Amino acid sequence: MDQGVEITLYSDISEISETDWNACACPEGGRALDPFTTHRFLAALEASGSVGPGTGWDARHLVAKIEGRVIGVAPLYVKSHSQGEYVFDHGWADAFERAGGRYYPKLQCAVPFTPVTGRRLLVLPGLEEIGRKALLAGMAQIAEGAGVSSVHMTFCTQPEMEAADDAGWLARIGQQFHWINRGYGSFDDFLGDLSSRKRKALRKERARAQDFGGQIVQLTGDDIRPEHWDAFWTFYQDTGSRKWGRPYLTRAFFDALHEMRDDVLLVLALRDGRPIAGALNIIGREALFGRYWGCIEDHSYLHFELCYHQAVDWAIAHGLQRVEAGAQGEHKLARGYLPVPTYSAHWIGHPGLRHAIADYLEGERAAVDQDIEILNEMGPFRANREP
Repeated sequence: MDQGVEITLYSDISEISETDWNACACPEGGRALDPFTTHRFLAALEASGSVGPGTGWDARHLVAKIEGRVIGVAPLYVKSHSQGEYVFDHGWADAFERAGGRYYPKLQCAVPFTPVTGRRLLVLPGLEEIGRKALLAGMAQIAEGAGVSSVHMTFCTQPEMEAADDAGWLARIGQQFHWINRGYGSFDDFLGDLSSRKRKALRKERARAQDFGGQIVQLTGDDIRPEHWDAFWTFYQDTGSRKWGRPYLTRAFFDALHEMRDDVLLVLALRDGRPIAGALNIIGREALFGRYWGCIEDHSYLHFELCYHQAVDWAIAHGLQRVEAGAQGEHKLARGYLPVPTYSAHWIGHPGLRHAIADYLEGERAAVDQDIEILNEMGPFRANREP
């Protein structure tokens, strides 16, 4: 680590100045490029009890200073499990513990429960090289000093992964499905880029979805009222109990989101004025990020309409560059969401475990590259569309 950089750990983000944090996390000003690493979003997770004691996510946020000036920060957590990460290392943990090692606790540089690519090594503009090096070195030194098995920086940017690779970490590549705005003026313009068969299929799907006997509304800002969060909490609990066993987020977190409602798009399906399904999105400077969905009634294709097609409608209307609809899901491909790489980096303390994981990741990277190429060829777009 650069001798002029001081690294400090904080167990509560409220102990770190919001001004100092956001100067590193969103230096562009205005609407955040990476809304999930803002001070208020991470503070909402902690204040609501969604992370913290008893959750397996214990904050140890890093702050890097030069002569008392904050030049970089990183969201860091001590993990006692591998839940809520979406970059899966359960096999690594199982293999290491069967060999007599102790995989947990580990350190996780990430946004809890949020598989969204964004900056993780948050550094003042112009100090990227020294700040990234200091934060990476700080995490590794903390891990070594505490005797933890590993550090995982997940859903980071490609430059951050490359900086970690240069520092001796292991690079990992995954994939997600994103919708890209090619300057469309309307959803019909987007459909015009699809093959005839796929275009007809999506039109039919949207018609069936919208024929559920009610109306669909898009709400943001002051149009979102407290009773909408009551409805969405019911939706979230249903989905969370089916997917994870128990929901990760607490009811108090959604109350905190109400205070951020200018950065929230809530898409609701109403029948007789009552919400029966909904999708929650966070609005970034360049992208719309789909996060959660749920329902209390099942209707054909309503999930696809609320989560994917309505998001595309909104992104086009507001000039956003893309829609990121969360982790996994090859069903997104037919709806115009194409595969893109995601990045992570992993510091592994034990030499034997590191060697085994390095071999595994080499093969995995090749497989992911091949999958992305094949899936792009299988996409719904016309073969002769302009690049």
